[in-house]
Amino acid sequence: MAAVPTNRRAIVLAFFVAFGEFYSISFVLLLELMSSGFLFGYDIGVISGLLVMPDFVQRFGQENPDGSFTLSSSRQSIITSLLSAGTFVGALGQAFTADRFGRRPTILIWAAIFTIGVAIQTATIDSVAQITIGRFIAGLGVGAMSAVVPLYNGETAPKALRGTLLVLYQVQIITGIFLSYVFDLGTHALGGAASWRIPVGLQLVWGAILLSGIFFLPESPRHLLGIGKREEACVVISQLNGVPLDDPLVDELVDELQYAISAENEGGKATWLECFSPVNGLWRRVVNGMMLQFLQQLNGQNFYYYYGDTFFQSAGTQLSPYVIQVILGAVSVVGTIPALWAIERVGRRRLLLIGAAWQAAGLSGHFTLAPANTPINDLTSRNKQGGDVLIAFAVLHVFGFSMFWGPTPWVYLGESFPLRIRPKAIALGSATNWVWNFLLSFFAPKIAADIGPLILLIFCGMLVVAFIYVFFFIPETKGLTLEEVDEMYRSGVKPWNSTSWTPTLGQRAHEKAIAHEIRNEKEKDDS
Repeated sequence: MAAVPTNRRAIVLAFFVAFGEFYSISFVLLLELMSSGFLFGYDIGVISGLLVMPDFVQRFGQENPDGSFTLSSSRQSIITSLLSAGTFVGALGQAFTADRFGRRPTILIWAAIFTIGVAIQTATIDSVAQITIGRFIAGLGVGAMSAVVPLYNGETAPKALRGTLLVLYQVQIITGIFLSYVFDLGTHALGGAASWRIPVGLQLVWGAILLSGIFFLPESPRHLLGIGKREEACVVISQLNGVPLDDPLVDELVDELQYAISAENEGGKATWLECFSPVNGLWRRVVNGMMLQFLQQLNGQNFYYYYGDTFFQSAGTQLSPYVIQVILGAVSVVGTIPALWAIERVGRRRLLLIGAAWQAAGLSGHFTLAPANTPINDLTSRNKQGGDVLIAFAVLHVFGFSMFWGPTPWVYLGESFPLRIRPKAIALGSATNWVWNFLLSFFAPKIAADIGPLILLIFCGMLVVAFIYVFFFIPETKGLTLEEVDEMYRSGVKPWNSTSWTPTLGQRAHEKAIAHEIRNEKEKDDS
């Protein structure tokens, strides 16, 4: 009799396993996914507070005739956006290492590169070139891990928890951003270089945690089967399911995976161009992944971070930029928590549709806001009332992003591609995210300075486009294995009918595995 899959280390998931079943997954796997997400988010968020710290401005800014220092907009753009430039290169680069060396060594390589970049930044005295190079190198690691961790997670987690764990990765990203704001708030008043070196240097701690924990991670069983290492895949499957290696369940699961992977890989080894092949709908999947990342960046979330201080000041608030960042960061964290439940109960497609409508509504009331840089004493009562309403809408918009469009595109990206193109396809989606992140970080403040709150209309229009695109092109993948997602695309099911679609590949694989087991038993009896 086959053992029931159990693993006591899975108790770490008990705090959010409200799905009615108990699943086995390695404790260290969960911790590593969380650590890499936290590192990702912290590095993104920490720079915004540094740009207004007096010691940072004095070291890296330009001296004015009166002896004061100013960090020009061009230097701010270079220091800020070079991280995004590095992330673009890293997101594409991980595709080569993930296939050549495996998923686990890839995380190790790029985590080490990230840590080197942080060390270069922390050691900087007053060289803009050095801190910029450090940001770029750290960005290589951030971009690579933004692609390889969802890849690894999607290939390793049970299907019923895959979406939840990918959302948990997003929770840790948002938590990292939020805590970077808290550290900026806590250290900005310190004298000297400690004000900015402490929040920057703390990234060395996060990097060390990730590097040390990687050695306890198993390799992806799907990757092992893809390169012909069945015995090693069996070991990983037994560990993840908490059953003995010789248990029949292990062979059954491995046979099912092997059958499905063989069906996925019928077209042979993929090249970059084959990611856009019409065979099995590959091009549609890759374009969908890239479009969701593009639409995620253009839905208005970043506006509140780049333009938030002016936005709030125009409503008559006296809050400092550090406090505003902490408020928005806290709202983001709170908003991501419900997505842990909703991603598997409500589904990916429905969350995207609801989120597009929710966030568009939150961007529609900008007309009563005063122009940018209006003195507080000149604000009319209508401006203040409109500003108060818009502050509420800003909080609702940030909350909605964190629950709907923040995590869901990453979940979709991690589960939509067959094994042979998965690293390359995820790299293209992740790189799309970082290209637009770079463009927004560089141009959004300048656009906002020219047209003020009217920039919200651009984002509102993009959310309307997002709703239409999701309805006509994005299928539902909730409750499907990675191999069943592949079957759904190959079957040509329409996205609006995908919620009622029933897979057959898993059943066929199960029947074949059972037949194989019966045949083996018969051969033993005959001998």
